[in-house]
Amino acid sequence: MINTKYIISIIILTSVIIAVSLVIFDQTKTIEVRDVINDGLEYEATTEIEEKLDEIQKNVDELKNLETDYDPSRDREWITSGPFQIDREEYALGENVFLRINQLDPTEKGQVAFLRPMNSTHYSVYITIPFDGSKQSFNQYFTPDLSIVKGICSIEDIAGEWTVVFRGTDYENIKFRVSDKIIVPGEEERYEPVC
Repeated sequence: MINTKYIISIIILTSVIIAVSLVIFDQTKTIEVRDVINDGLEYEATTEIEEKLDEIQKNVDELKNLETDYDPSRDREWITSGPFQIDREEYALGENVFLRINQLDPTEKGQVAFLRPMNSTHYSVYITIPFDGSKQSFNQYFTPDLSIVKGICSIEDIAGEWTVVFRGTDYENIKFRVSDKIIVPGEEERYEPVC
């Protein structure tokens, strides 16, 4: 009988210790957080900082006032010939020519040839993009650029009316223009003569 009283006492004592521990633990989970990020910090404008801020603002203002005919917000036009599309009728120098091919017939196979003007009557292949009906839809893009290797030395060698030919098909050609005057801002050095 003594053993039972002893065991009951131990159980009650253990229960009280556990209850007190839980109450103390629950109270210690709450901590005070204080915002110290801006405590004691004061902004002191030095002439060096002010000069840099003025320089940055001047650059921003110049970019806002930059006179250019380039309009990056213009909508895509999607000129179409069968399953082939290009996104514009006219491109600025430095803009990507985007080709979209949708729902090719599984038996269609060939090349999309982008021809740049050589003069008023002759063209030269700038790039060819193969297609195969096993891949019915895909996108591809390129940027008309100057190239010593291709003999494309100046803007005059890429500006003008281009033709897109769909070799291996009966689809009509697509025509588009590359401007000789409008350059995407920041791309001017890219179009300095190279040869």
